[in-house]
Amino acid sequence: MTKTTAAFALMASLTTSPLAALDLAAMTAAERAAFQNEIRTYLLENPEVIMEAVAVLEERQAGQQADADASLVQVNGADLFEDANSFVGGNLEGDLTLVEFVDYRCGYCRKAHDEVAQLIEADGNIRFIVKEFPILGEASVVSSRFAVATKLVAGDEAYKAVSDALIKLKSDVEESVLRALASSLSLDPDAILAKMESDEVTAVIAENRALGQRLNISGTPTFVMGNQILRGYMPLAQMQEIAEDIRSE
Repeated sequence: MTKTTAAFALMASLTTSPLAALDLAAMTAAERAAFQNEIRTYLLENPEVIMEAVAVLEERQAGQQADADASLVQVNGADLFEDANSFVGGNLEGDLTLVEFVDYRCGYCRKAHDEVAQLIEADGNIRFIVKEFPILGEASVVSSRFAVATKLVAGDEAYKAVSDALIKLKSDVEESVLRALASSLSLDPDAILAKMESDEVTAVIAENRALGQRLNISGTPTFVMGNQILRGYMPLAQMQEIAEDIRSE
């Protein structure tokens, strides 16, 4: 918000105060000009008022966004928390569920990876779900296809190992690299590569993208914790604080 916008918001708020008794609409042009000049002079002499107005508006908008996000989470709860195609780890009986929408080529996803792992381990009571959400180009799509194919072919444990490797992979995701990755984890590269272009894999990624669109997710990482949508990277301490706040509600 610009300072000008904030000033107009402040002026608008005056019409709901006792000053409304002045009947601003009935002012003459000269009276209106004088009144506007008084407001301008006041704001120039007290510029902190503008920032206070901006802060109030931002807090109000944040509250509205949180309410809207909570509604989105509730409406899409089954697809978020009960999807049979997504990896589920952490404490399967945990009292709090954390969902991450991830793109393996995303720098902030890579930065968040170890901190998310620390959160889950240190907390001990978080159920963790991963949603493959490749949005950064073909390399992202190939990586997600490989991960999903691994889960379908070899199960959750193999998926977790592949997912952890892909998030740290620095080389291009060429077939030779993926074959070597699978072999290094004692997995069958032929079976996984054959599954990558299957309709099953395509459907999983398409469903995640559709879910992301319904939740207004446009970037990664994006987390859903409880009924909150957390958009973007956040440090471990902040995630721990949010988890504590949710549990205390």
